[in-house]
Amino acid sequence: MSTLAELLAEHTHLSGDAAGHLQRVVAEWQLLADLSFADVVMYVRAEPTDSLICVAQCRPNTAPTVSPADAVGNIVTADDDPQAVAAFGIGRILREEDPTWIGSTAVRREAVPVRFRDTDDAVADPAVIAVLVRSVNLTTPRLPSPLELAYQDCAHDLCQMVCDGTFPQHEGNPRGLSTPRAGDGFVRIDDDGVVTYASPNALSAFHRMGWTKELSGNRLGDVIAALLTDPFESGEAVQMIAEAITGQEGMRIEADASRATVLIRAVPLRPRGARAGAAVLIRDVTEVKRRDRALISKDATIREIHHRVKNNLQSVSALLRLQSRRTDNVEARRALDEAVRRVASIALVHELLSGSVDEEVDLDTVLDQLIPVLGDVSPGDARVRIVRRTGIGVLHADLAMPLVMVLTEIIQNSAEHGFRSGQDGTVTVSAERTTRTLTVIVRDDGVGLPPGFDPERSDRLGLQIVHTLVRMELGGTLTLHDADGGGAEAVLTVPLH
Repeated sequence: MSTLAELLAEHTHLSGDAAGHLQRVVAEWQLLADLSFADVVMYVRAEPTDSLICVAQCRPNTAPTVSPADAVGNIVTADDDPQAVAAFGIGRILREEDPTWIGSTAVRREAVPVRFRDTDDAVADPAVIAVLVRSVNLTTPRLPSPLELAYQDCAHDLCQMVCDGTFPQHEGNPRGLSTPRAGDGFVRIDDDGVVTYASPNALSAFHRMGWTKELSGNRLGDVIAALLTDPFESGEAVQMIAEAITGQEGMRIEADASRATVLIRAVPLRPRGARAGAAVLIRDVTEVKRRDRALISKDATIREIHHRVKNNLQSVSALLRLQSRRTDNVEARRALDEAVRRVASIALVHELLSGSVDEEVDLDTVLDQLIPVLGDVSPGDARVRIVRRTGIGVLHADLAMPLVMVLTEIIQNSAEHGFRSGQDGTVTVSAERTTRTLTVIVRDDGVGLPPGFDPERSDRLGLQIVHTLVRMELGGTLTLHDADGGGAEAVLTVPLH
């Protein structure tokens, strides 16, 4: 089965930021499905047609599914699903008055536009980039319980926020904590922080923490502050609740009470921009923490390996630098200096991986640390300035390692050979990233390429390394040509999927 990123890359031309927003929606929509007691599917426009294609599907943990078949990859037109197509064009939530029958199952459907404001255009209204369709099973009529009413009320607020383009938020989660589910424990608080409803599982979690009174009617921040044993965790939890009810970005924390360890997440609710309190999810993770200790130990071992590799590479780099200083031959010294920079770039990636929990590397951080070193290779007394114009983003280590080596060679080559002795200039690094490809452009305003220069047949070691890595490791393409207005330009294109 194709992943969401692969389907978006194949059928749309969404920007990388828009695709990232849809991935955040899918990462959070299990909460929406559980609170709605509904199946949820996501449709995007299948370019260049006007039809829609299903790119993701979610079933609830709180109710039977209405769609046992896999819908991902299905293409629908206005004749097949007029509600979804209309919501895409109108840009507001459309609810069916009469149920739809799927076989013998009565289903009520709702189409929710997914809006996103591109960072490049902060003035325009958020654009509709997808549609969520919620389908609720109505076959077994019954009087809804207080839990169901509280769930559905919260689900309506979240759907409106999806339509507003304000959910999901960029939530603070620096420790990479997992997400509590609605069934783990659900608490609804009003805009004063007072509990209006607490699910039975939430009550059990608070009882495990040591709370023996009724929870409804109390300020949740005061309750948590009284239960947590660590004053710093207590203050952090109170701040999290206070910020959530004022509509600021949500957070999640893990805290220890006297008899339990709990994971708490606060989700601000601001439908149509109006404060409506917050939904607080709580999960008792006391037993889970015991089992996780072994995994944490393994993760720490992997990071320690990256740390030791980094230290060893830095030792190699220091030895090469020492040898360079003791060498009188100019060509040998230049070759050793280039080797030092290559080893240093690899060591820097391992340094970042030693602090990463997901084997991913922020390429912008790497370049910002490499650029001062690469700027020292300009010829003679020339002053070459290297500038990063746009961000590249985060990549998995499998791509990041060869990409850093390629960019090191290209930037170094441009700064060293792109200018005459004594000529000042600028090397700029910019990037364009979509769901399908990453394109990095390195351009200088120097003398340009030599007449008849063929990069494929060049005997320079750096270019040979670059072409080998681009073809074998990255599966991409590299072109070198004279830039408009003078200088040279290198365009590296790397497929992301």
